[in-house]
Parts: sequence; structure tokens; C-alpha cells
Amino acid sequence: MSVTRLTSITSIGVEQMGDLADSLQDPDVLRLENLDTDLRPPQSALDFTKLAVDDDNANSYLPFFGLDTLRQAATALVERQSGQRYDWKNECIITAGGLSGILNVLLAVLEPGDEVLMTDPIYVGLINRVRLAGGVPRFVPLIPSHDGWRLDMEALSKIDSGPVKAALLMSPSMPTGIVFNQEEWEALIAFCQRANCWLIDDSAMERILYDGRRVIHPGSFPGTREKVITVGAASKEYRMIGWRVGWVVGPAPIVADVARVSISNVVCQTGIAMGAVAKAINDPQDGIQNCVMEWQQRRDVLLEELHKLPVIPPHGGWSLLLDVSKLGFDSATASKHLLEKGKIAATPMRNWGSRNSDKYVRFVFANEPVSRLRGIARRIEKALS
Repeated sequence: MSVTRLTSITSIGVEQMGDLADSLQDPDVLRLENLDTDLRPPQSALDFTKLAVDDDNANSYLPFFGLDTLRQAATALVERQSGQRYDWKNECIITAGGLSGILNVLLAVLEPGDEVLMTDPIYVGLINRVRLAGGVPRFVPLIPSHDGWRLDMEALSKIDSGPVKAALLMSPSMPTGIVFNQEEWEALIAFCQRANCWLIDDSAMERILYDGRRVIHPGSFPGTREKVITVGAASKEYRMIGWRVGWVVGPAPIVADVARVSISNVVCQTGIAMGAVAKAINDPQDGIQNCVMEWQQRRDVLLEELHKLPVIPPHGGWSLLLDVSKLGFDSATASKHLLEKGKIAATPMRNWGSRNSDKYVRFVFANEPVSRLRGIARRIEKALS
């Protein structure tokens, strides 16, 4: 029998779909199930990593809160995005990936039973971390349309802010690709101010924006500096998924608490990776802009292919959702048919929010080139007709 803290922790679905797709050993299978990308990390980061393998200083627990060069680089990045100033020595620590940082922050800010505002649908890994930390997800719906997703402002206005002690927000968000506009950010920040709660900004994909959109950092709004905690990562924007490096930047008192959790949890980061991530952040040839152009092209091809199907366009990120309920399926059944009959590995969205999430299947377009995405409509028709 599982311990009680695990009773509400669910499968994410990606692990099963990834294993199933791997087991087929079929190169014709479109790998749209996992948040990977085939685009390479910055060359400066690759070169530095190779050197770090032979650097004895990189083979150490120290420094526990991250290399100074990386803490400085990560702090400067958050400063550029937010327009705020931070002291890298007291207001930044390095974590073993972004999601490790998210969990450490949640453990530092939540008491058992505290509510955490989250959008619906949302990445189930974030939901599980809220629950592991003793929190209770409080979902605000996202509204789908043929133009994309929008925040349900009316539903947000009706949520009791009293029990909410943190808002865990992401823009672009997984798996929907919603990018909050100015009005939506203002409403979310007003809610957080009424609740006097923390706003945890999962900024892992904040620059992966399409159609000319620009970053809006929640810390850029008046009166937010002392309540916004930014958690970033090298995984998506810098394409450094396996390096497992992230950062937490925020007010000194809460970062000190996060540091206490961090040293009691994963202890330290990947030694041979930290210097490489610092190189990537500081590299003017980081490749982010070119990669965003390529990911947008892949998104556009997928939307063109699926224009007759109930898909919701993403405004950023690496994935989009197909509403399979309108085709007569739940997400698990649709996902099964897609793999068996269409050779498409796609993750069902069961547990990725409220029960409403079971309507959707996720397609990740960051890991397949345009040439392989073309013709996907025929595969889907074959699988779900």
C-alpha cells in the first residue's frame, strides 16, 4: 500500500507512450509524445562540456548553490526579462533542472492544505509536485478556440483567494501553448495581490513565442518584485535537456528558504553542466531566435495539416492539443489508435488538469522536422476514422 502522500500522484502518460514507441523500434513512428527537440544546443555549451569532463573541479559537490559564473548569468537573464535588479549572491541559486527548482520552491512556500492556483489544462508533473509538497491545486480554466487559448477571466474572478498561498504559472504553458497577454497577466497579478500569495513563474519556455509575440515577465509589473519567484531552466530554450540545470531567482528571504530545501533534497547540480549553461546564457550566438523560427515553421505545418480537425493553435512552446472528444474518443483510446494504426506517438492528457483534460491528445512538434510532419493528417484519419 502506498504512503498517503502518493495516493493522489498520477502517471504523466509520457513514460508509457515513450516506452511503447521505443519498443516498436520503427523509424516510421512520429515521435510526438515527449518534450524533446532535435535542434542542437549552442556550440559554445557543447565545447565547454567536453572540457569540463576532464576538469576535476567539476567533479565535486561544491559549490552547493551553483557556480558563481552561472548564478551571475542566470540572475542577469532574469533581470533583463523582468526589469528588476537582484543580488546574485543572495537572490539566486542553481538547481538540478527546472522541475527540481519548482519542487524546492513549493516545499519552501507551502503548508499542508494550502491551495495553488494553476491553469487547466496544465502539465501533470507540476500538479504532482504541488501535491507532493502538500498543496492543493486550484484550477482556473483555459478557454479553447480556433484562434488559440485564453484565460477564463470570469472564472478567475470567482475563485476565493483566501486559501491560495501560491500561483504556479507558465507562459507559454505546457501543454496548451497559451501565452498570457497583458490583460491576462494583469488579472493574474491582481488575484495574487488580493491573495497576498507567491507568484511562481515557470519561465522555462518564456522566449519560445510565435507570430511576433514578446516576453511579458510577471516581475515587470509594479509592486511584484517581493512576491515573484522565477524558476528557469536550460532544457528548452537552450536545448540542453540532459544537462539538468535550472535556477531560482527571487527575494532574498525566500531564496534562503529554497536553498535550505535544495541542500536537503538533490544537494547539488550536475557539475560538468553548469559552466556550459553559463556559456550558453552569455553567448550572443545562443541560437534561440533561429530555433524559434524553425519550431514555428513546424507548428505552422502541423496546423496546416490538421486544419479540418479540432486543434487549438499554440502561441508558443513546443506542443498543441487535439480535441479527440469531438471525434468520439477519450484521450487514452485515441492515443492507442494513433500509435497502432497511424504510427503516431502522442500522449493522452488524462490527469493533466481537471477531468476536462481527458478530451485532449498532445502533439509535440519540436522533435520532428517538417519533412516528417507532412502527411500526418492522413495518418490521423486512418487511425481515428
